[in-house]
Amino acid sequence: MSSSTSIHQSSGQQQRPLSRSWASTSVSDFQAVLKSSKRVLVLCGAGLSASSGLETFRGAGGMWRNYKASALATPEAFEKDPGLVWLFYAYRRHKALNAMPNMGHYALAELARAKGEEGFMCLSQNIDGLSQRANHPPAQLKLLHSTLFDIKCFSCPYIEKDNFSDPVHPSLLIDEASITARLSAASKSNSLSSNSAPETPTIPIDELPHCPACKTGLLRPGVVWFNESLPKQTLAEINQWIGRELIDLCLVIGTTAQVYPAASYVQVARKAAARIAVVNMDSRELGAAGGLRSVDF
Repeated sequence: MSSSTSIHQSSGQQQRPLSRSWASTSVSDFQAVLKSSKRVLVLCGAGLSASSGLETFRGAGGMWRNYKASALATPEAFEKDPGLVWLFYAYRRHKALNAMPNMGHYALAELARAKGEEGFMCLSQNIDGLSQRANHPPAQLKLLHSTLFDIKCFSCPYIEKDNFSDPVHPSLLIDEASITARLSAASKSNSLSSNSAPETPTIPIDELPHCPACKTGLLRPGVVWFNESLPKQTLAEINQWIGRELIDLCLVIGTTAQVYPAASYVQVARKAAARIAVVNMDSRELGAAGGLRSVDF
């Protein structure tokens, strides 16, 4: 896979038609291949949770309150305006906690149980916690970008797992009408959405959650942001599983496979002669899953 373990997007910005002319669309053939495959690798993204009512923040839907979602998902954005970034993630926590797993989450969990630990591995780019709530076997679910419900200090090693409080802090109570008004005003001056520099943060720093360990650092969402490295232990476990035996089938579900290093696992599977099956409502871009062959789906 890619030698870089930090999250970055593919440099290709232009969207192209799906290269599916040779790929099979036979459901019965796919079912037969899935049933016979001894080792299945899955890469899933935000599209998996779309039917649960969660935004994918991709393409035309990549904006949140006039801000590019990707521009808010960086350490630099947090340093610039931690209040604004926290509002974005408090909103996502609120939405995720009020969503329910869909049939896709349950199907993958059931497939994991049917194939067993050596026969199935799901690499999830999602941070919404819906796969976990669908009782996906933990050993067969690797969270590449961590989860919305981990919180850590921006300055020291402190981390809190499984914080499901809503709001996570009193200053981050989700009041849709109030947030819309505040961010509409902020977007006129905040350089995260325009060319002018912000005059004040969306929420004063002293009103944001602070670290209970070091007392001075700000708490931040525990997700992996762009330009941050994926968890070393998670990567090691994935590479160990992949290296034990050849993969027969790679499922690419709800993702355009453009964010690396996650997308590189599709290339790893292809080089090992695995069949590729793409399940995605976005027909414009395949990313690392492009160039489907007649044996693919």
